[in-house]
Amino acid sequence: MSFYPTDKIALFIDGANLYSAAKALNFDIDYRKLLDEFRKRGILIRAYYYTALVEGDDYSPIRPLVDWLDYNGFTLITKTAKEYTDAQGRKRWRGDMDIEIACDMLEIAESADHLVLFSGDGDFRRLIEAVQRKGCRVTVISTVKSQPPMTSDELRRQADTFIDLADLAGVIGRPRQAGGGAQGSTPKFVDEFED
Repeated sequence: MSFYPTDKIALFIDGANLYSAAKALNFDIDYRKLLDEFRKRGILIRAYYYTALVEGDDYSPIRPLVDWLDYNGFTLITKTAKEYTDAQGRKRWRGDMDIEIACDMLEIAESADHLVLFSGDGDFRRLIEAVQRKGCRVTVISTVKSQPPMTSDELRRQADTFIDLADLAGVIGRPRQAGGGAQGSTPKFVDEFED
């Protein structure tokens, strides 16, 4: 992996995408361990976490995680999820954070050396190309070891480095917990939420 001790690093975590990838690999993310790991790899200047929230619910399963992250070193970028009904008549939620991630990556590229994107979404290929032209190295973290694979081939090819999330399970993960997680780990999300 091409991290250098003097690298100014910024993390960009697509919350719904990372949750889905970790769930497919049967582990939860321990966000305290995640921060500690990247602080060891260079100078961590920012850790962004992006998620949509369901407003109006008495209890949101992601609220404990969002609150914990907000008090423990992450910059939270949230917006209200939009409700829709799928073809089978089920209530679903949509909360695409691609534009927010793109704006923040382009903005911080001026002052960072290495950007780490936790997402396998192929829509980010052009974004990675743009920040690479500004001189940043980009690492993509997702997985191809799940069924189906959670990352696009074009995104992996564009990145300077691709790290399979499965290879980090022992470093930033913990076994999945039924009914939710402990502080700093991924809680049980509403499975009807889509990215």
